[in-house]
Amino acid sequence: MPSPEGAGRRRHATGASPRRQTPPIPRDASGRFKRRSHATPFSADAHRSLFVTSEMSDFIKAGGLGEVAAALPRALRRRHDVRVLIPGYAAVLARVEQLTVVGRIAAHAGLPACEIALTHQHDGLPVYVLLNPALFAREGSPYVSVDGTEWDDNAIRFATLSFAAAEIAAGRAGLDWTPQLLHLNDWPCALAAGYLRWAGTAVPSLLTIHNLAYQGLFPRAMAPALGVPEAALDAVDFYGRLSFLQAGIVYADQVNTVSVSYARQITGPELGCGLDELLARRAAAGRLSGILNGIDASYDPRTDLHLQVHFSVNQWQGKNLNAEHVRRAFHLPLSRGPLFAVVSRLVHQKGLDLVVDVAPQITAAGGQIVFVGEGERAIEDSIRALCARYPAHVAAMIGFEESMARRVYAGSDFLLMPSRFEPCGLSQMYAQRFGSLPIAHATGGLIDTVDDGVTGFLFAEPSADALRRCVGRAFRTWRLPGLMSAMRRAAMLTPSGWEHAGQRYADLYSRTARAA
Repeated sequence: MPSPEGAGRRRHATGASPRRQTPPIPRDASGRFKRRSHATPFSADAHRSLFVTSEMSDFIKAGGLGEVAAALPRALRRRHDVRVLIPGYAAVLARVEQLTVVGRIAAHAGLPACEIALTHQHDGLPVYVLLNPALFAREGSPYVSVDGTEWDDNAIRFATLSFAAAEIAAGRAGLDWTPQLLHLNDWPCALAAGYLRWAGTAVPSLLTIHNLAYQGLFPRAMAPALGVPEAALDAVDFYGRLSFLQAGIVYADQVNTVSVSYARQITGPELGCGLDELLARRAAAGRLSGILNGIDASYDPRTDLHLQVHFSVNQWQGKNLNAEHVRRAFHLPLSRGPLFAVVSRLVHQKGLDLVVDVAPQITAAGGQIVFVGEGERAIEDSIRALCARYPAHVAAMIGFEESMARRVYAGSDFLLMPSRFEPCGLSQMYAQRFGSLPIAHATGGLIDTVDDGVTGFLFAEPSADALRRCVGRAFRTWRLPGLMSAMRRAAMLTPSGWEHAGQRYADLYSRTARAA
């Protein structure tokens, strides 16, 4: 299989900057942690919020949550005193420039004691780092080892993160700053809502569900070690197992997810993952909503440093030159036909088996396909086989590189995104910014971001036949340059930044605080 420039390294997580030696953590003469002032430019009535996350692309990311965790606190910080709490993974410790221990979390049940350190990003964003090397300072992604195996102590690791967040909110961490709201993200942080309630802490919590399919399920027998009270077991029981995510849905004051359509869909059995009735009750009580994610402003074809050539809605030649570069990088011959892209985790959810099924029709019509991503071995192998079968039309990078992904968005004409479900999706918004039209299954956030026939193409059911028909529509559009240019322009001009999402989250923060 041809290998593009920069391919060949498998990645389970990516960081934003080269690794550097972990700096020493300042302590006082007695060996205890050194106190540090948390002075901020905010007024006394500024809302204080702690954004709790298991990943953040400043340091380490395994998926879309990492991007959101980097962007949303910064968008909110224009209005509120928002700070981040993240575990002290090896990748985090290697990328911080200064780290000062400022607090401590006591042991609880079977959860170990931890220290809390503070660092500031270059733009001033404060980040608290939860320090326990035995739990967190490991190579790999936040959730799995370098060989892709889940850490067998993930329940303890992320219960410790959740408990630390609740203790910070309760003012028991030794900090001179306490939040007025906890913003919890996905199952690794969700148990914090329970710890708040079980301790009688009045600070409200907001839980954002980024993907309902990942629930944090662990043996019920672990409840004592996690500090789950006997009286709460029924509330967190999911068919005989403990569900961190269910605990968050039950105990959080407000629940939201990452698109309006997905918030509606998860209240039904098809996409509710066994939690649909609980979520429907929360929706009926006005406690479930959806806010579409934004994307970073650096995804701009006029200025993106990853691109070989810049372009804009008024100057297309640069897009054609980026397409030529992508073809050369993937060892594909130059072609007058359209270039289709897949930039995705290679997992069943993403519907990539449908792309493999439809690929013969795309290649027969003169199209070429490039894949960028990694994931399930069976899907990776099917893509390798497709590349071997159509070497002049299909190529893949099994792995991930940020620069290559952006160049593929910029060079492609169409993005294939037949996800079986998609809570929000970022790839379709990245593609639209670069004038690549999404061809997507009408589900979740894809419904909310792709205007069918205007900024991309939607098909109603996740099947090869439906995708094939939609690809046919794309080819017909490709043969009409005026229509193709108009759709590209509409896609590139679609608002997708964090300004609107940030304002909606700020409003949700205020509403959650009032309703608690």
